[in-house]
Amino acid sequence: MQMNENVYDQPIGELLPGWTRRSLPHHEALLGRYCRLEPISFRHVNSLFSAYHQVEDDRDWTYLPLERPQNLTDFHRYLAAMQAVSDPLHYAIVDLQTEDALGTVALMRISPDAGSIEVGYVIYSPSLKHTAMATEAQFLLMQYVFDTLGYRRYEWKCDSLNTPSRAAALRLGFSFEGIFRQALVYKGRNRDTAWFSIIDSEWATLKRGYQTWLQPDNFDAEGRQLKRLQDCIQAVSTSA
Repeated sequence: MQMNENVYDQPIGELLPGWTRRSLPHHEALLGRYCRLEPISFRHVNSLFSAYHQVEDDRDWTYLPLERPQNLTDFHRYLAAMQAVSDPLHYAIVDLQTEDALGTVALMRISPDAGSIEVGYVIYSPSLKHTAMATEAQFLLMQYVFDTLGYRRYEWKCDSLNTPSRAAALRLGFSFEGIFRQALVYKGRNRDTAWFSIIDSEWATLKRGYQTWLQPDNFDAEGRQLKRLQDCIQAVSTSA
């Protein structure tokens, strides 16, 4: 890689001629083959509440900065708070077969000047986990961020002790960047934060891998994958 230097012979970062501030995300629906992401609203109250209460305990909320609402009144307040903010920008993940919302996800830490954005508040119900919809929801946001908005960097962060989240980031094609020690305090405890990212130069390969994985012929009659996402990405990468 060629090194850039300033007039003082100091090394400086890559020049970005023509770079301009990117737009903020518009809160609009994103349509896929298996699911639709749409702005969170009160029309999602009943289906989301039911989906999140398919299990009795709160283990899926351990590493979130909030607690699972235990009744519909609290859930209305919860959704009202999500609707009231633009960062995080919350989406409901809607099953195209049933039109039920089965989880939520958000774009957050939005920095148009740097072209950087984070995906967070990934809250999947049992009905959403391990489905094509779960992965497609992530793909739809990546596609929107890179192809529509033209951002340079897409981030995933989690508690360093959240092993499932760290594994999910790697499966989805994020690169591990390190641990920020004592980064946050939440729920009265320390959080060391694991950082992951995808950058724009990696997106074209990842996109083709996702598109291959999401094809209907990659799933059996019960919806189980035939080829892993990592294998699809690797096959695209080695053929490029």
